[in-house]
Formats: sequence, structure tokens, C-alpha cells
Amino acid sequence: MSDAAHGMSDAAHGVSDAAGGVNDAADIAHEPAAAGRTPPAPAAPASAAGPIPSPCISVCRIEPASGLCEGCLRTLDEIARWGSMDNEARHEVWRAIHARRASRPGP
Repeated sequence: MSDAAHGMSDAAHGVSDAAGGVNDAADIAHEPAAAGRTPPAPAAPASAAGPIPSPCISVCRIEPASGLCEGCLRTLDEIARWGSMDNEARHEVWRAIHARRASRPGP
């Protein structure tokens, strides 16, 4: 079920960009998802300085089997807490996303 179906949006998640605005699809460069495949998530910045971008790519559906968002590979808890996380916690989420992506079967 999508975040929209739950009445949740990036604004509800508290995700904002460097200018203080809410991230939307125009803020995040990504390719459209191919049928049945998870689209690539943007890479987290290497530096801890400055705001860490949200991994959200506006493909918000939770996979029932894994409990992960199909678009960004975050858990509901990670999505909900993103707005209040410090940069180190956000880097931890990005590391978890990369590990999850590496452990998924490839196309």
C-alpha cells in the first residue's frame, strides 16, 4: 500500500532538501521503474557535511514479504523517522539500503 493511501507524503515524513523545501520527483534524478524491477536509488553523498538527501524516488509501495519500500528499500520505521534523524543515522540508513540492494537477486 502506498504512503499516499496512508495519508503520508514526503512532507509528512519531514524530508526536506538543502533549500528547506520538500523533496519531490523533480528534485531527485531517477529512471522510471521497469516492470517488476526496483528502480535504482540515488547514491548518498560521501561527506557527512551538509544535509543527506532522502532516498525516496516517489515509488512508494511496501512489499508485504520484505516490509521494504519497493522504491527506496527503506522500512516503514526508517521512512517515518527520516525527518528527525541526524546525518550519521541517515548514513546508516543509506548503508543498509546499499546492503539490501546488493543482497537482492539481479535482473
